[in-house]
Amino acid sequence: MAHHFGASPLTRRELLCRSGMGFGALALGSLMAETGGLASTARADTATPLVPKLPQFAPKAKRVIHLFMNGGPSQVDTFDPKPALAKYHGKEIPLKLSTERKTGAAFQSPFQFKRYGQSGIEVSELFAKTAECIDDICVIRSMHADVPNHEPSLMLMNCGDARQVRPSLGSWALYGLGTENQNLPGFMVMCPGGYPISESQNWQSGFLPGIYQGTYLDTKNTEIDKLIEHIKNHRTSTSRQRSQLDLLAELNKDHQEQRTREAELEARIQSFELAFRMQSEASDAFDINREPKHIREMYGPGVQARQLLIARRLLERGVRYIQLWHGDGQPWDSHDDIAQEHKKLAGQCDQGIAALLIDLKQRGMLEDTLVMWGGEFGRTPTVELPTPGANQGKMNGRDHNHYGFTMWLAGGGVKGGHIHGSTDEFGFQAIEDKVHVHDLHATILHLLGFDHEKFTYRYAGRDFRLTDVHGKVVQGILA
Repeated sequence: MAHHFGASPLTRRELLCRSGMGFGALALGSLMAETGGLASTARADTATPLVPKLPQFAPKAKRVIHLFMNGGPSQVDTFDPKPALAKYHGKEIPLKLSTERKTGAAFQSPFQFKRYGQSGIEVSELFAKTAECIDDICVIRSMHADVPNHEPSLMLMNCGDARQVRPSLGSWALYGLGTENQNLPGFMVMCPGGYPISESQNWQSGFLPGIYQGTYLDTKNTEIDKLIEHIKNHRTSTSRQRSQLDLLAELNKDHQEQRTREAELEARIQSFELAFRMQSEASDAFDINREPKHIREMYGPGVQARQLLIARRLLERGVRYIQLWHGDGQPWDSHDDIAQEHKKLAGQCDQGIAALLIDLKQRGMLEDTLVMWGGEFGRTPTVELPTPGANQGKMNGRDHNHYGFTMWLAGGGVKGGHIHGSTDEFGFQAIEDKVHVHDLHATILHLLGFDHEKFTYRYAGRDFRLTDVHGKVVQGILA
């Protein structure tokens, strides 16, 4: 076939199809099928890839909200009391520690712990308001990860792999379940003040189609136009935009049909449509002034409270997965002044977290909403010694600790008022009913209705899963 002057150049696929009677294209198709090269189009064939889908079995949770305490909150100052630290305060503890930096003597918590609820679980004064909901909370005191560094631990917690580019947990959830609201992104990420460490890798779609990636919002902003960039078109009417999008969709569809329905193009088409539909719904969803005064007061003032209330409004509207970050950088990374820093940070979110749990429960949503709280790791029970470039040498903070830390879950099919596992008497290492991050991911997928070993995506000739070749469901925390 002659190639007309002025037409767009032939693509490599078109060249293979048009030359040699198309045998080159047949060979390429066979080769790509064997290596998994065609797998990325598997879920892009549907006209609307975000439509609600049924999981593998009946789920306990239909939606997830992940409260990410960025930087690593201290377990021994929040949800894992250790009286032995007071006994050994200022002394060497009889435990061999292997830490990222040099640490010294035992460092007792500057905060008081108290028993709450019918379960009598001890919680620090830092989270006194959240503690009032402890009978709905399952505290996992035996978490452990792989390394004491922020970047790989963030990737492990969010994407299941510390080094390789892999889809995030939120992307897997959206891929498997779709979303119940086609006018809003199904996976949303709120981080006030800018991106965290590792930036958008934390909510990447990896080798899954791009439509499953998280949508970032800077919740430092209150005006809808700043909260979501380009949410409104001030120069073109809605009907005019619709006509433009219809024309663009026809052009893209024609382009797509000639290129074996590439997932990247499908994601771009869907993103255009979603952006258009968001104009009508986003303004309502993100406007907390539409909430009654007593609800706004229940959540309290400040950025953290506001984004927690926004999150509840989004969950109500069918958003599948929401991740809320506590600030950019690593605000919970208290190498110095842990007494002042942890108190300040907890004060920014304690009331709002309690309000979220109460609000969801009052609306009948907590039973099928999984709420998750925690960071990428914990902190040492010993004081961090002066380290150039790491701290200010005040000797009143704690170093990173991946050997043992705390996370908690609420709602969505987990046991409320329950403690799972434990660390040693000083809070350094998980020793009983240990839960690795892979185990946590396997359990979350189970609550969403998926067998983590069978919930896979074929890529590059291999069936990938969130938990790789690891993980087991933690039966002890299931209700």
